[in-house]
Amino acid sequence: MEEVPLEAPERAQGPDFETHVTVGSPEAMQDLGRRIAGLLRPGDLVLLTGELGAGKTTLTRGLGEGLGVRGAVTSPTFVIARVHPSLTGGPALVHVDAYRLGGGLDEMEDLDLDVSLPESVVVVEWGDGKVEELSDDRLHVVIRRAVGHEEVLDDVREVVVRGIGRRWSAGAGLESLAGVLSE
Repeated sequence: MEEVPLEAPERAQGPDFETHVTVGSPEAMQDLGRRIAGLLRPGDLVLLTGELGAGKTTLTRGLGEGLGVRGAVTSPTFVIARVHPSLTGGPALVHVDAYRLGGGLDEMEDLDLDVSLPESVVVVEWGDGKVEELSDDRLHVVIRRAVGHEEVLDDVREVVVRGIGRRWSAGAGLESLAGVLSE
């Protein structure tokens, strides 16, 4: 199993805040997304890291529910990005899948994420090394399949939620996510 790095690029401001969550089912992953959504505000950037099938889109579906956005949140792999407007007067959800994009931010310029970011919550799957320049303040969510005694536990995931930058330096509520979620 490939190890996913937890290291964030160097930056000049604010310490990171990190919390760990064990998620026992796809439903619990969606619930984690709803809980994270309660902490988000316009201008937030969320990077999702994890192998194929780890639960990135499931977590984003929960974010969409928690933000009260329109439309079914599905993987935008083939369209690269989808915008889900708010039904509640809150921020829109911009859901990006950078899996097929090889370059950095330059290759993503046509998506105008820098224009969308101030009034939206932008979630980027596979964004490591590609979109960090958009904001010094971001959440980096790393999802790994849990392993127990030489076997992969099918639905169990270990999730690390790291707040990077001043926005998240005191945790901004991330500590409330810690623990085990199962349904």
